Amino acid sequence: MLYSMPLNLVMKELIKCAQTTREVRYILKMRQVLVDGVRRAEYKLPVGLMDVVSLPDIGEQYRIILNQKGKLAAVPIAKDEATVKPCRVMGKTLIGKGKFQLNLSGNRNIIMSKADYAVGDTILIALPKQEVKQHLKLENGALIYLTGGKHIGSTGTVEGIVGNTIRFKTGKDVYEAPKRCVFVLGKEKSMITIC
Repeated sequence: MLYSMPLNLVMKELIKCAQTTREVRYILKMRQVLVDGVRRAEYKLPVGLMDVVSLPDIGEQYRIILNQKGKLAAVPIAKDEATVKPCRVMGKTLIGKGKFQLNLSGNRNIIMSKADYAVGDTILIALPKQEVKQHLKLENGALIYLTGGKHIGSTGTVEGIVGNTIRFKTGKDVYEAPKRCVFVLGKEKSMITIC
């Protein structure tokens, strides 16, 4: 998985709820950690970009993001936000009789009957059921988050899309980035917390 690290390191280095692997294994054995709404006990489980790690016993939830140095970081989020996860549409395949398979970031696939999803769009899915809650189109005026390039970890507003290049505005400056490095977060405001 691109941009991931074992749950063991997430708990010790990003969330800082444990100091040793032994403590991590004890917490996981007690079934006190959820990743994307599912209780997990495997300390080697890869946790990646936009995953939600929840510690329900102490009422804390975190989303895994990239900081501006391109390193994984955990940001605290509200309890209601921990029930959704943005997934970028990486590919789309017709599988017959009007059914489409969307290949999403985070190694997820969803079967849909509608074809109005495009590669580069973002889908907010409900956790842990994986039902589509909202469709965020990659278009002019969309608020985006960069997962690669010189401006990794930054947000901006789409000014234009030409082929596989996105022109976006951050503050007063306009930059370009590859289309594959963009996550749509919303239209006027972000649907999720990233800082």
